[in-house]
Amino acid sequence: MKKFLILTALLLASMVQLRAAYILLPMDEAQKDHLKAYGITYWVLNNGAEAWWLLNYRGGSFAFKQNRIFERECLTRDVSYEVIPDAQFNKILSDISDPEVNMDALKLEVAPKIAVYTPQINQKGEQIQPWDDAVTLVLTYAEIPYETVYDTEVLSDILPKYDWLHLHHEDFTGQYGRFYRSYQNQPWYRENQKRMEALAQTLGFNKVSQLKLAVVKKIKEYVGGGGFMFAMCSATDTYDIALAAEGIDICAQMYDGDPADPNAQSKLDFSKTFAFKDFELIKNPLEYEYSTIDNYFGRQVTPTQDYFTLFDFSAKWDPVPTMLTQCQTKTVKGFMGQTTAFRKQYIKSDVLILGENKPAQESRYIHGTFGQGFWTFYGGHDPEDYKHFVHDPETDLNLHPNSPGYRLILNNVLFPAAKKKKRKT
Repeated sequence: MKKFLILTALLLASMVQLRAAYILLPMDEAQKDHLKAYGITYWVLNNGAEAWWLLNYRGGSFAFKQNRIFERECLTRDVSYEVIPDAQFNKILSDISDPEVNMDALKLEVAPKIAVYTPQINQKGEQIQPWDDAVTLVLTYAEIPYETVYDTEVLSDILPKYDWLHLHHEDFTGQYGRFYRSYQNQPWYRENQKRMEALAQTLGFNKVSQLKLAVVKKIKEYVGGGGFMFAMCSATDTYDIALAAEGIDICAQMYDGDPADPNAQSKLDFSKTFAFKDFELIKNPLEYEYSTIDNYFGRQVTPTQDYFTLFDFSAKWDPVPTMLTQCQTKTVKGFMGQTTAFRKQYIKSDVLILGENKPAQESRYIHGTFGQGFWTFYGGHDPEDYKHFVHDPETDLNLHPNSPGYRLILNNVLFPAAKKKKRKT
C-alpha cells in the first residue's frame, strides 16, 4: 500500500512538472527551420493556446506551454525546440524584464485571419500571369492558412473580416505592370488586359485605372480602421502613386485608350499617400518603371555587395518595429524586383525605416501607421531569387528554411497577434 502511494505521488508530481513546462522555439542559429517555426506558433494560436514572442532573445524566440501534441507537431514539421521547466521560463522572463536589457516578452493570443489580394485567375488555378509571389510561397511552406481576395471582394467591403492583408505583385496604376514593350504580344499579357477591362466594366468603371483607384481607397479605409497591410515589389510604389494621382489620367493610350494628362505631374497630391512624397512620374510609357521612387535604374550595387541592414530598436519602448525586424542576423541579402528599393529622398519624414542600404541611399523595408492601422512596404520580389524574371520557376523553400529575407515577411504575419503584456512583480 505504501509503495502504491509513493508511486502515485511520483506520478502526480511528474504530471504537474509536465504541465508546468514550456516549449521554447529558439530562433537563433540553433533553429533548423526558422520559417516553419512561425507556422508552429500560428498553429498553436489557432488551436486556442497562447504563446510568447521573446523579442531579441535568441533571435526572437517563441514559447508556449508544453504538451505532447505540440511536441509531436514540432517533430512532424522538423522544427527545433527545447522543453524547459516553468522555473527556467520564468527566469527567462525575469531576465528579459531587466530595464538594462534590450529585450521584451509579448503575448500572442489570437491567430490573425489572413487575406492575400491576388488575381482571380490564380484563385482558379490558372497560371496566366507568369510569376509567383513570395508571400504565398512562404505562407504555404510554413503551413499558415490564408484566403484570397481580389477587386470584387475588396469593393464588397469584405476586408474588415481579416486582420492582415497582403498585396500580391500588382500594378495599382492600371498600366499592366508596364510590360507593354516586352510582352504586348504574349498571350498571357493580352488575356490579362482583356480580363481586367471586363472586370472593370462589370464593376461599373470605364477604365482599369479607375477600378484600381477604388480598390486602393478601400484598402486605405481598411488600414485606417485598424487593419494591417503588407506589400512587396510593385504593389508598394504603385499603391502610393495611385493615391497621389486620384482623378488624374496618368495612363498612356496603349493602356486605357486615350492619352495621359500632360500636366499630371503638377497635379499629384502627395498628402494622400502612405509613404512617398515629391516623386516624379516616368513619362515614357514604354519604360519598365513607374516613377523615381524605385532605385533600380542606375543602381550602383553589385550582387555580391547587395545587402541591407536591419535597424536596432528598443524592444521595451518600440515593440512594433522590434517585432518586424526579428531575425538571426542584422544583415540581409538584397534581392531585386520591378520595385527593388526606395530612394530615401522620396520617403516621408514620419515613415519608419526598418532596413536600408546606406551606401546606396536606399531603403528596402519601411513601416508606418495610418489611422488605427499599420502598413509595411518591402522592396524586391523574392528574397531567395536575386533576379526573378518572368517565367522563372518558383523558389523551393525547402532549400531555404532559414532565409532571413523570408523571415521578415513572417514577422509581419504574426505582428497582429501580439499584445503588449506587463509582467507581474
